[in-house]
Amino acid sequence: MTSTLAIDCGGTFIKATVLDEVGTMRVPAIQFPTPYPLTTELYINTLSDLANQLPKADRVTVGLPGMIRHGVAVKIPHYTTKAGPRTPDLPELISQWYGFDVRSALQHRLGIPALVLNDAEVHGAGVVAGSGLEVIVTLGTGLGYALFDGGMLAPHIELSQAPVRNGVVWDTYVGETERKRLGNTFWSRRVKLMVETLRPIFVWDRLFIGGGNSRNIRPEILAGLGDDVIIVPNSAALVGGVRAWQLAPDGTL
Repeated sequence: MTSTLAIDCGGTFIKATVLDEVGTMRVPAIQFPTPYPLTTELYINTLSDLANQLPKADRVTVGLPGMIRHGVAVKIPHYTTKAGPRTPDLPELISQWYGFDVRSALQHRLGIPALVLNDAEVHGAGVVAGSGLEVIVTLGTGLGYALFDGGMLAPHIELSQAPVRNGVVWDTYVGETERKRLGNTFWSRRVKLMVETLRPIFVWDRLFIGGGNSRNIRPEILAGLGDDVIIVPNSAALVGGVRAWQLAPDGTL
């Protein structure tokens, strides 16, 4: 029986657990505040420390915020900052993270096969039905996104960086800072606008909304989003760690 170390890397916390072959947690998840400034060395050390606190696993699945291609970091917006999300970028960290082969570094440190994807892609792997065109967006520090067609993961694009208005991008428009500033009622209206804007672009069969802030969408807004919109638990960000190996088995996306 294959066990999977699942690590969900966020802008505020990094969470981890070990899953059995069907995605059930063998132990309660543990979490650690995301340290800043976050060098690539500190990042690998942090994940290794988390792994050492959990039962030994046969493989590891990691979800990272930002653009990941073939297990290599292209742009990780939060992790190149001085003190976390919405703080200034540090040029030296941008240089470190660009082209950093996260997958190879983890495999070398942990000694097990690794699958490294965008965090929304791992989240989506835990909830998609496997038929039709399925989109997942995650609402947390910023906006995460993934697309599945017939159950297979499509190449990643950074929908979060698409402009909304006046140079503001979706990542900021529906992110945690704006939720706190506006309050849940007005912020929920922005989520509704996002759904209405994206629906004619994707013409999805199902849209899943996950992430920690999905629970803050006001009930009256949820009721008007449509039957093709489904709210999913944030725990999918970890439990998707098993199914991700089936939907992106070679980790090449």
